Amino acid sequence: MSRDRSGRGPRGRNRRARIAATLAVCALSTSGCVVVHGEREVLPAASRAEASRALARFTDAYNKADRAYDSSLDAAYVTGAFAAIDSARLKAGHANNPGGNSRHTPLTLTDAKFTIPAKAGWPRWFVVDAQGNKGGSARWLMVFVRDDLGEAWQVAYLTLVPAGRVPKFRVGADGWADAVPAADLSARYAAYLRDGGKSFADGPSTSGWRAVRAQQARRPGLVRQYIDEPLTRDAFAPLALRTADGGTLVFFASHHYEKRTAATGTSVTIPNRDVQALTKGEVKQSLTLEFISNQAALDPPGGGPVSVVGRVQGLTAAQGE
Repeated sequence: MSRDRSGRGPRGRNRRARIAATLAVCALSTSGCVVVHGEREVLPAASRAEASRALARFTDAYNKADRAYDSSLDAAYVTGAFAAIDSARLKAGHANNPGGNSRHTPLTLTDAKFTIPAKAGWPRWFVVDAQGNKGGSARWLMVFVRDDLGEAWQVAYLTLVPAGRVPKFRVGADGWADAVPAADLSARYAAYLRDGGKSFADGPSTSGWRAVRAQQARRPGLVRQYIDEPLTRDAFAPLALRTADGGTLVFFASHHYEKRTAATGTSVTIPNRDVQALTKGEVKQSLTLEFISNQAALDPPGGGPVSVVGRVQGLTAAQGE
């Protein structure tokens, strides 16, 4: 099986070279010009008005890209795990419908709530919790990031969280939230999916997913093998906010492979046209599917099992052999 562990994304080394950029703010005072160093000073990631504009720009670009099945139309507004999932979806859509998406329904996001941390250094980021007209009653939980003052805000994580499961965040008297170092849940999640254990609480994205895999593996005539890997570098770096109860909500990504191998004398069936569009090579005896997944998970105060409250996964590539 071919595996890509690089973790490189739309925000790569060329942008990371600017992480040490300095924000210079000149103020009239008795001491003259005051220089604020953005890599050291604790500053809000954005104003609420700026965050609202970022959400509107993303939604507009997302709708244009979805209508045309053209990833170039929202490439400037997505990054990391969400960019990998979104661009593959649009690529498959364009391959099967080069004239555009005849079933396009514009995404609308209402009742938006902005949680903006104050922090030092780059990247700056904030969280949007909104109600979408897609995904049923689930809330759209998005993380907007940027690596430099001159860059556009980009969505790095997008998960759908059941209504009532979005946690309350710790917010100071100034109205800003607490960004905290993120635990390496990506590696723990990959290990859990492989070996099981008690590190994650039961749920559809944990014990439920393992149960589905076990059931599929028992089907005669087709062998399924799984590889799960952490994804933490560059644009896929995890981000975390302190919750009101002292825990953390962590956004993290992971990399997953599923290899389907047919028994001798039989063949593997390609599931649908979208998979076909993303498949390289000729499917004879096996098909390897590659997925990127992004999760929002609650790491409780004082330890204990982590609860995955939302997960969105997308096929990003496939290889036939």
